[in-house]
Amino acid sequence: MRLVYKATGKPVELGDIVKIDGADHTVTYFCEPHSPASSGKVNVDPPISNGSPTIYVSGIGAEWIEREDRE
Repeated sequence: MRLVYKATGKPVELGDIVKIDGADHTVTYFCEPHSPASSGKVNVDPPISNGSPTIYVSGIGAEWIEREDRE
């Protein structure tokens, strides 16, 4: 299973700079989804506007591919 940016297919890596609501954030953590129904989350720094460091992977334009937990 790999986390990639939808637009480019490039892998998401720790330290990547991503735009969320027009502001730059650094990817600080991510792990594989906990269940087949989950899309997964990433942590960013600084926290997003609601004060949370966590956002769904779609919020940074990413998705999990080659998922072994789904048929």
